[in-house]
Amino acid sequence: MARVILFNKPFGVLSQFTDARSPSPRPTLSAYIDVPGVYPAGRLDRDSEGLLVLTDDGKLQAKIADPKHKLTKTYLVQVEGAPTDADLQPLRDGVTLKDGPTRPAKVRPIDPPTLWERDPPVRFRKSVPDTWIEITISEGRNRQVRRMTAHIGFPTLRLVRWRVGSWTLDGLPHGTWRDA
Repeated sequence: MARVILFNKPFGVLSQFTDARSPSPRPTLSAYIDVPGVYPAGRLDRDSEGLLVLTDDGKLQAKIADPKHKLTKTYLVQVEGAPTDADLQPLRDGVTLKDGPTRPAKVRPIDPPTLWERDPPVRFRKSVPDTWIEITISEGRNRQVRRMTAHIGFPTLRLVRWRVGSWTLDGLPHGTWRDA
């Protein structure tokens, strides 16, 4: 039976176990997870936080990571500005990025979620509001959510992946892991 680990990845941690090519060491999964034989199923950028799924099953890993399986991923996204419903509609329709059109996303404004403090904190500007939105996509291109929000004029300030398929961060403290 496949082992599946859910990890609440902190900001600044690489989604890999080693960082041998870097001239200065950066935090990796090895500082948090000491389980042999598991590997991340997909990636989560160093400047993104939240749910990272790891497994020891290569087929399951491919199913989670490969966009052809259309496994949904839900993100809580703090954006700069105050998008209206009309501003968010292009994301629901699908936008065209440099690497081609995105699939339609599910997008809705949300109240600010109760999350852990981020280190370093998100920059704050008195003159520019920020808004939280929830985005669910069924792809996973490089920095896709950030590029999508920038495309409609609302850059991402903070990105937290909350759900992958049926797995969620519910009850999983920041920087910890558990078996699924």
